Amino acid sequence: MLYRLTAIALGCSALAACPMDPVPRDVFFERIQDICGQAFAGRLVSTDEVDAGFRDQPVVMHVRTCSDSEIRIPLHVGEDRSRTWVLTRTDDGLTLKHDHRHEDGSSDDITMYGGTVATEGTFNRQEFPADAYSRAMFEANGIGVSSQNVWAMEIDPEAAVFAYEMSRPERFFRIEFDLSVSVPTPPDPWGAE
Repeated sequence: MLYRLTAIALGCSALAACPMDPVPRDVFFERIQDICGQAFAGRLVSTDEVDAGFRDQPVVMHVRTCSDSEIRIPLHVGEDRSRTWVLTRTDDGLTLKHDHRHEDGSSDDITMYGGTVATEGTFNRQEFPADAYSRAMFEANGIGVSSQNVWAMEIDPEAAVFAYEMSRPERFFRIEFDLSVSVPTPPDPWGAE
């Protein structure tokens, strides 16, 4: 009887299960799936001089492939098609990896770095601190400062904005994409199957 009264108080019937609160990372993942197949123009909104090349080139993201467990988003900067963000749903949450390729399709020495969410995040934002694999690769390649990287993605359907950022002490990089207008599909990223 106590269960039935609790269920009724929650707005659930005794015969139907009460809906669980949506998991933020699942809603986030599904929001990106909703724009699968589309490409969007972006712009650099951070101001670090080291990123000037992003300011002077057209920037396009293409939500190229989506499945229940993986979303692949190539990032085109001018004619450079070397970068693909790989967002994977795992038992531990969400993982973001950066697949970097050369023009011939071969893997860059520094590739598949990223991390897994450490917190629940929100429907609109998820953060990915550098994982052990990434930290070891950065150290081995003489860029240990990148071991402190935290990458983030945001998607806000109401504001029609998708954002990608990387931050660490004394370093901040952020690109924002306008989801209100899709752009023509760019060429395949380097190394695409």
